[in-house]
Amino acid sequence: MPDERLRDTAGEWPVVDSRDVFRAGLPFALRADRIRRPGHPEEEPFTRVVLEHPGAVVVLAMDDDDRVLVLRQYRHPVAGTQVELPAGLCDVEGEDPVEVGRRELREEAGLRAGRWTHLVSALSSPGISEELIHYYLARDLAAADRGDFALMHEEAEMESFWVPFADLHAAALDGRVRNGPGLIAVLTCAARGLHRWEPPGDRL
Repeated sequence: MPDERLRDTAGEWPVVDSRDVFRAGLPFALRADRIRRPGHPEEEPFTRVVLEHPGAVVVLAMDDDDRVLVLRQYRHPVAGTQVELPAGLCDVEGEDPVEVGRRELREEAGLRAGRWTHLVSALSSPGISEELIHYYLARDLAAADRGDFALMHEEAEMESFWVPFADLHAAALDGRVRNGPGLIAVLTCAARGLHRWEPPGDRL
């Protein structure tokens, strides 16, 4: 029988009050909540800052030669260029995460995929953010029209290229690649044995 301690559970601690630290016309906001430990009304409430985030999708796009579509993009908060995978925000209310993945793969990489496999969904940094990222493996790739989508700002300088999955996996393990979402996608794909292409007729 599975150990039930190895399961995340829902249930918010009592919130005494909440105030906005930053809120604007963006998909993000920062608020400060004062909370209490359950069952301890005599204790003073304490403050926890929460980054409100709509969630995101990351796409590990792999061709029939087990090569991965990789991006290099400047990220200002870390003052450097990161090796990343196509990704985007879940900023359309009610949109299925896999549809977000389809859109981002088309817009950022000019690709579409015939087969989508959900790898994992993971909370990025639950000590401060509610961001939940959904990770997908995209296979059976073909060229797609970006439509009227235009790359702007950092994306206008973005570089894309193909690398063997084994090379990307090695770069993740030896620390050359440190982008967290990319690492989760690559390591989960490898752990689940999904990084080797199988013709559709050979799949059970």
